[in-house]
Amino acid sequence: MKKTWQEKLKDKPSFPKVLRLEKGFPCYNAVHKMGAEVGDDVVLVNPSEVVTIMKQVPKGRLITIVEVCRQIAKNHRVKACCSLTTGIFIMTAANAVEEVSKEGNPPGIPYWRTLKAGGFLNEKYPGGQEAHKELLERENFKVLARGKKYQVVDYEKYLMKLT
Repeated sequence: MKKTWQEKLKDKPSFPKVLRLEKGFPCYNAVHKMGAEVGDDVVLVNPSEVVTIMKQVPKGRLITIVEVCRQIAKNHRVKACCSLTTGIFIMTAANAVEEVSKEGNPPGIPYWRTLKAGGFLNEKYPGGQEAHKELLERENFKVLARGKKYQVVDYEKYLMKLT
């Protein structure tokens, strides 16, 4: 039987896990862009750590996966956080919110305020980029098409400062 998004969002007993970065890692290019080098410690986290950060983003503010990963790495005192698993958990959280919303429960995670790197919208969110765009525009963010992708205008001005 297929797991629900809520079930997929549950923490795994084997995480968090710290690994030494190798070139063959699926997240190598992304964490390398964030400054990690081969041999540096990289953390793979549980969904709850990602969701905790996403829940902190208030109306009028945004965050990107880059900031989420940097905060998680800082929390674990390592050089980087696996952006692949973090991205999967961000998308899972968005779908879990929509799943409980359909059941009549209020959403607890303002997932639409979490963007991809560079301020781009997430095509893997429920309803794709169009639905993501609509949610952001409801909060008065300006979104422009950049080819086949959408980007929040001046997203950097709205980035939430994490501690």
